[in-house]
Amino acid sequence: MAKLHESLLCMILFLKIEAEGDFACKLLGNFGMPSIFKQGDIMLGAIFPLFNKEESLNVVFQKEPHGGNCVGFDLRAYRWAQVMMFTIKEINEDQSLLPNITLGYAIFDSCASPTNTLRAALTLVSGQEGTKSAAECRPPICAVIAESGSSQSAAAAGTLGPFGVPMVSYFSTCACLSDKLKYPTFFRTIPSDYHQAKALASLVKRFGWSWIGAIQADNDYGRNGILSFTEEVKKFGVCIAFIGTVLRTYPRSKILEVVETIKQSTVRVILAFVPEGDLYPLMQELVMQNITGIQWIASEAWITAARPSTIEIFHSFGGAIGFATRKMAMPKLKDFLVNINPLAVQQDPFVRDFWKTIVGCDSGLTRESSTSTHILAKSKLCTGDEKLDPAHVFFNVTQLRVSYNVYKAVYAIAHALHNFIFCLNESEKNQRKVCINTSQIKPRQVSDHLKTVNFVNSFGEAVFFDENGDPPPSYEIINWQLRDGEVQHVTVGHFITSAHGYELVIEEENIIWSTGKVIPKAVCTEICPTGSRKAQMKGKPTCCFDCIPCADGTIANTTGATDCIPCPLEYWSNKAKDQCIPKNIEFLSYNDGMGIALTVVSLSGVCLAFATIVVFFNFKTTPIVKANNSELSFLLLFSLLLCFLCPLTFIGEPTIWSCMLRHTAFGITFALCISCVLGKTIVVVTAFRATLPNNNMARKFGPVQQRIIVFSCTTVQICICVLWLTLNPPFPDRTFKQDDKKIILECNTGSETAFYAVLGYIGLLSAVCLVLAFLARKLPDNFNEAKFITFSMLIFCTVWLTFIPAYVSSPGKYTVAVEIFAILSSTFGLLFCIFAPKCYIILIKPEKNTRNNVMGKLRTKRL
Repeated sequence: MAKLHESLLCMILFLKIEAEGDFACKLLGNFGMPSIFKQGDIMLGAIFPLFNKEESLNVVFQKEPHGGNCVGFDLRAYRWAQVMMFTIKEINEDQSLLPNITLGYAIFDSCASPTNTLRAALTLVSGQEGTKSAAECRPPICAVIAESGSSQSAAAAGTLGPFGVPMVSYFSTCACLSDKLKYPTFFRTIPSDYHQAKALASLVKRFGWSWIGAIQADNDYGRNGILSFTEEVKKFGVCIAFIGTVLRTYPRSKILEVVETIKQSTVRVILAFVPEGDLYPLMQELVMQNITGIQWIASEAWITAARPSTIEIFHSFGGAIGFATRKMAMPKLKDFLVNINPLAVQQDPFVRDFWKTIVGCDSGLTRESSTSTHILAKSKLCTGDEKLDPAHVFFNVTQLRVSYNVYKAVYAIAHALHNFIFCLNESEKNQRKVCINTSQIKPRQVSDHLKTVNFVNSFGEAVFFDENGDPPPSYEIINWQLRDGEVQHVTVGHFITSAHGYELVIEEENIIWSTGKVIPKAVCTEICPTGSRKAQMKGKPTCCFDCIPCADGTIANTTGATDCIPCPLEYWSNKAKDQCIPKNIEFLSYNDGMGIALTVVSLSGVCLAFATIVVFFNFKTTPIVKANNSELSFLLLFSLLLCFLCPLTFIGEPTIWSCMLRHTAFGITFALCISCVLGKTIVVVTAFRATLPNNNMARKFGPVQQRIIVFSCTTVQICICVLWLTLNPPFPDRTFKQDDKKIILECNTGSETAFYAVLGYIGLLSAVCLVLAFLARKLPDNFNEAKFITFSMLIFCTVWLTFIPAYVSSPGKYTVAVEIFAILSSTFGLLFCIFAPKCYIILIKPEKNTRNNVMGKLRTKRL
């Protein structure tokens, strides 16, 4: 409420500045804030955090308000102030820029406090500091250079903006300050955190860090910086394990909470988006507790800061890497700095603190002029013989970054004033003339001309602002390394904009990490190897996951895959699940053991059938051959020989011709075979019926009728096969369903109806033959063939009935093997059952191969 009350009151006083003149000057100028002052024709204001902590502060206006005591003199910020003074001196001595016009300045300390920054800004625009009368009011401030902290800049810019007072920051990077609706007159010479967040995200992505922690400052700079960074790294799948918050004014208990979070976390890479002053207490605590092994990523606010760049801090923060703005060497500045002397500088109330910090003694100035009287009162007085040490880091002007930004800010304002005051002369080209008196300059006009500033400074760098008041982004990548016993800020790369967006260039071989030369790992879970995929853990961030092996038939050929990729239909995953390999092609080949065995059995059957033909041919005149219808016997043996050859068409890689041949040849040869058996059965039955009185069947069923039965029965099967081959013939096919790891080459039957018609017809013939043979099984002949036909048909039917379920359930090449086995089994059954007894008598028992013996029983019955 106190800050709100103060801001509202300040706004009211601002509105009275032009209306009430001297009263406003006196009232606003009576804040009692020390400043560095130099009179000029045009005045520039500046606010620097010369002290980094405010011990106490009165925020309620009293009759004589006084500033709070500030502690922790900041040499770095004091050098920024000196750079501004040096730059203005350089501009005043330059006759080409603002000729015959001198710039003056009024520099205030903000004590790194937004409240003090706001108070200093109001003091600057009021025109007087610590005066007792309105007549002592200084010339108005046309522009303000401020501030280092984003929160401080936001406080000042938000107040100065509505009144058109331009403000150029040298070290405030919060992207929120680019909002021209809220901060219409804000400019800066340091890139916005919008670009730094992208740079940091690119760095994290480059080294594969997906599980990191973050430390933010409890102010606009830290909160907005971490927010922008988080939004960027989420695009790369990076998880923020924790976000700790620190501030220089936090009690130690809050700092310890952050330390405990770091200790308990598994995170080994932490981003600290914190100004140096806010981070330093945490640094000290981490060093005190000997917490090491963490790779720190730094924002530009502390990566090049001098105070933490010590051997003590390096113990825990060694190897830190981060981004810093472009550095510049300003050799002329050193002479200006080494000439600082408390006796020679009467207008600088901070020089005594500087002298005490650098030399270590009190210069003996009036103690009331010091901003830290309670500290200096305890120090010893200087003898007057003390000298500044030029080797002190304060005087090192070879790697200036923020100081260089101050330099550019002053020059940007000077060029804006020059373009405003000196306009082009229409009569003389390229000549300028004075178009406005310095007393007529309005801050809003300076702000308008700052938007169009574009010049090249003495260091060869183009200085300009974009539509948001920001400069083009350009960063150097800085690495903390220990060299010669000192912490060095080594440049190991850069980040700039290019025609294709942003460009990150890193010299990895030159980086010294917290782990030495080994790039630190920052993952919640080790990246999943090839052959596995990520599986999200319930209740855990996306960076914490399990690695699950890919299922069969899928692969992950890259590490860290989120999903496994299915292999193409004709491929299968290898054992490691990282590559698709062609599936094994399976078919019953002649090189296969089973194929060889079936081929041998098939050829053996061919040999037996041929041998039987030879035997029957040689003994064709014997009674047993004649009694069994030698013509049908030879035709049956020939068909059996063809049946033994059929399995050879089933072995080998299926082709169009082999597929058509195997099924049709099998159907026709078996139809021929069963037709012959059927003919023999009918002959036996008719022969038996011929012995009955008044039966002329034997005369009606002679050789011609037998040939007609065989021919007609076989022709039906031939017709079925012709229709099959014509309409929907068998064809070679690839089957993937039976085995995922194999491609089974087989013959697709084409028309299943035709296939089952062929089998059904064979079954029908065999069933008729079985019934007839069964009826004739008790004929009185010594050698009754009907018994053997009956037995052979039983075997035949049994084999093919068991074939059906075996055929359906057998996988791959075993389906073909089962079909071949059924063909061979049934064929051997017919061969052995019908012809083995005859061959036995012909070859082993020739004495029984007589007409009397063959027809003995029949004749006995007739008698």
